[in-house]
Amino acid sequence: MQKITILIHCKDQKAIIATVTTFIAKVEGNITYIDQHVDVEQNVFFMRLECEFTNPDTTLEGFKADFEQNIASTFDMSWDLYNQEQKPKMALFVSKYDHCLFDILGRYSAGELNVEIPVIISNHNDLRSIAERFDIPFHCVPFTKDIKEEGEARQIELLEKYQINFIVLARYMQIITPNLISLYKNRIINIHHSFLPAFPGAKPYHSAFKRGVKIIGATSHYVTAELDEGPIIEQDIARVSHIHSVDDFIMKGRDLERIVLARAIKLHAERKTMVYSNKTVVFS
Repeated sequence: MQKITILIHCKDQKAIIATVTTFIAKVEGNITYIDQHVDVEQNVFFMRLECEFTNPDTTLEGFKADFEQNIASTFDMSWDLYNQEQKPKMALFVSKYDHCLFDILGRYSAGELNVEIPVIISNHNDLRSIAERFDIPFHCVPFTKDIKEEGEARQIELLEKYQINFIVLARYMQIITPNLISLYKNRIINIHHSFLPAFPGAKPYHSAFKRGVKIIGATSHYVTAELDEGPIIEQDIARVSHIHSVDDFIMKGRDLERIVLARAIKLHAERKTMVYSNKTVVFS
């Protein structure tokens, strides 16, 4: 039995859902999930659909060709099809902070994330022992302003070697190059605190503590050339008060980063996100 996920977006028109579902029924497919959204302001239709095929004569290549010719071209759709049995390959980029890395690898080992992790790439050697503990190849790629081009070339070489589908920046403390962003458009996920732009710099929690903030948070988003301004995938918050110390702020912030990044990875890996106009549609 083949199980697939289809993501569709196009100009909103009549009979899109009826036409797609009728087509799947005709090729003996059984729809197990369907959800849709219409952006009324931009007149854009979005749909996520899961289905399975019991007919052994149905091939994904044949289905793709028929769907493109008979459905997608008619509605001028942008669409993607994913085989649910193929886990996407995820590369982790890290620096020296280990809290997100430990959380991701723990969830991965427990089978909570529908991904493969073939490689961990870092600009420091500090976290090598963690990768070795989980038996995942670790590559240190120095990356500074003076050797940025060499670092980028090595990163891309490794990503191609391990056939990586998407990248997660698990507190990677370097700016991703425009070339790498273009190669992995809407496939690089970052996590950061939600104090920006009010409290930039190396010690945002200290600045927030001095200001007496009442809410701290974390944001996970796709990486774009505009720093920390990419389409948002997931966010969460925690309340704080005068009884909390700076250390409390940092601890709560790291907890949020772990949770929010894990949610974003899960949503992306399960093909539940669609990007448009620097925003996302996130299906349940």
